[in-house]
Amino acid sequence: MLIHSSSWYLGQSALCISTIFLQKNGIRRFSISTQFPSSAVSSSSMLLKKQLNQKSRHPIVSALEIGGVKIDKDDVVRDDPTNNVPDTIFTKLGLQLHRRDQHPLGILKNAIYDYFDMNYSTKFVKFDDLCPIVSVKQNFDDVLVPADHVSRSYNDTYYIDAQTVLRCHTSAHQAELFRKGHTHFLVIGDVYRRDSIDSTHYPVFHQMEGVRVFSTDELEKSGMDGTSYAAIDLKKCLEGLARHLFGAVEMRWVDTYFPFTNPSFELEIYFKEQWLEVLGCGVTEQEILKRNGRENNVAWAFGLGLERLAMVLFDIPDIRLFWSTDERFTCQFSEGKLGVKFKPFSKFPPCYKDMSFWISDAFTENNLCEVVRGITGDLVEEVKLIDNFTNKKGMTSHCYRIAYRSMERSLTDDEINQLQWKVREEVESKLKVVLR
Repeated sequence: MLIHSSSWYLGQSALCISTIFLQKNGIRRFSISTQFPSSAVSSSSMLLKKQLNQKSRHPIVSALEIGGVKIDKDDVVRDDPTNNVPDTIFTKLGLQLHRRDQHPLGILKNAIYDYFDMNYSTKFVKFDDLCPIVSVKQNFDDVLVPADHVSRSYNDTYYIDAQTVLRCHTSAHQAELFRKGHTHFLVIGDVYRRDSIDSTHYPVFHQMEGVRVFSTDELEKSGMDGTSYAAIDLKKCLEGLARHLFGAVEMRWVDTYFPFTNPSFELEIYFKEQWLEVLGCGVTEQEILKRNGRENNVAWAFGLGLERLAMVLFDIPDIRLFWSTDERFTCQFSEGKLGVKFKPFSKFPPCYKDMSFWISDAFTENNLCEVVRGITGDLVEEVKLIDNFTNKKGMTSHCYRIAYRSMERSLTDDEINQLQWKVREEVESKLKVVLR
């Protein structure tokens, strides 16, 4: 359960419904997440639309079918001052790379499943198809993210409207699962964050969260205070998971801070002659349990980023490759084969283009990266600040170097020049900067 990208469901298909009803005293929002067979999604959606039309002039209904996108675009990308979801993000909704058994993310997910099945005898319920459209309350308030936390800003999070976001972490489902009575669960899914552009960052990635709640009987039998017992059990569990994935590696625990666990830890392993952060974890804050009917229990939680671990285990050098449909990439991986080393098939050189401009106080690098992605898609490898200065008048200039490189083909000079020209135009018009 983590806000950081490196760290921290039911049945075969999920119907994600978001309805907005205009009322005299403002807008009332209802969010429903429930389970239906895949064949029932279409008919259920049509029936729901018919029912809603009888109650409201402006219903908004969306359905997510496993295996592909089935969400109305107007439900995600809207002409609304609070909406900051671009078309490029909408196209990723519902692809669910983690549910593809021959994809590196699916292979890694299943390897983690195997560990928990072997060591906890099917205690952990697995949810990998929960809808990524959640409320602000689910995403932030339910896991005690402070009101002034940077992750709540429009610079960091994709807002559909003022009360609805694309989840930033799989912890957005934790409170609901507690209320439904679940005590051992794994939640895996695609999460969304506005971020920089480089080989290890992408606005869509995949997380796994694990939670275990201890009964009062378990705590009494331990003869220890609940927090200490949960922390010991948590570390034992995750050390075993690290050995399951990486073999006999050296490990160390680092104390850290998260708003939703106390104490909190990060697990690092010594891998290929360097210390690598594997995951974040901790003992769940008692307030979260209390709010969800578990005031007499103690729990632990952990979270990890699938891409981060898969890049290490499979030697995948660029996070964009996970989204590739090129057979030279997809055919290298097979179900159940963890750690097959990726063999690069592209040696196309990057092409660098620099862009300098005077910024305003409202400028942010994340906004710049959104503009670049919106025009170039995945053809940009990196956007890097290479120079900045402030003149005597107090004006600040930034110079960014954009590295163009496809992972699958050679880009022509003409193609790159046209993209760069469009980037310059959009940066100037949308970000209100003055090009130099």
